[in-house]
Amino acid sequence: FFRMMQAAVAVGFALSRAVVRDMFPPDKAASMMGYVTMGMSLVPMVAPAVGGLIDETLGWRASFWLMLILGVLILVLVWADLGETAQKSDRTVLGQFREYPELLTSPRFWGYCLACAFSSGAFFAFLGGAPYVGSEVFGMTPAEFGIWAALPGIGYFLGNFLTGLIAARVGVNRMVMAGSLTLAGGMAGALILGWLGFGGPEVFFGAMIFVGIGNGMTIPSATSGMLSVRPHLAGTASGLGGTMQIGGGAALSVVAGLILGSGSDETPLLLLMFTTALCGLVAILIVVRREKKLGLTLS
Repeated sequence: FFRMMQAAVAVGFALSRAVVRDMFPPDKAASMMGYVTMGMSLVPMVAPAVGGLIDETLGWRASFWLMLILGVLILVLVWADLGETAQKSDRTVLGQFREYPELLTSPRFWGYCLACAFSSGAFFAFLGGAPYVGSEVFGMTPAEFGIWAALPGIGYFLGNFLTGLIAARVGVNRMVMAGSLTLAGGMAGALILGWLGFGGPEVFFGAMIFVGIGNGMTIPSATSGMLSVRPHLAGTASGLGGTMQIGGGAALSVVAGLILGSGSDETPLLLLMFTTALCGLVAILIVVRREKKLGLTLS
């Protein structure tokens, strides 16, 4: 029950994306989101290792005390520093729900939303399946797994840094395509090496760096595009897109757990993540085709 409450609070990240979109135009927003999420990527980079060490030294309850302290600090910071960035509106909650059809009937919104969801879904699949791979396939301790699991965070940091540097010049769509190709390429490389007999923790977790880089390039740019389809509905788009992103990711994490049965190796998980990356690439190609048909230049 309390884990569900914790997850409900965590979706506040949707508001942070809307804040960025309120302040900047689409391509600049993608760049700024890259810098913002670059900072956010520090957490998944160090949290698994810290959690594993805390579990082994102080017990599992100590992790919850740490989260309580961090939560209080975040509350103080938001209360003291975060102002309103959206223009004043008289729309009610029911009025916002009535805006959903305007977004749900937009192919471009769906394309950006699915590109974002599939990209992050690959990482959620990793979260769902990697503990099994680490403990059952490679025989790692919690602390060892936590250290290896930091590699996607390192990649995410690099991907977001790259987005912050070049997104404003390259454009949203090209960044999403490049991120999807990076993710798919990393998974394809790991599968090929595994089939050639060179599999192992170095190959499996090393490939996850490309998941992080791909996510760091795709998610900020796809989010910026998603919020720019209907700029006056940026907050609604952020919430709806975030729901699809987290919901799809949760489903993929369950699928990852189901396909990894007794005696299986890391291959099924890599195949799932590779397929997910290809689906994200198809989604952004649909957006590009739609924009050419409409004569838009958001690429």
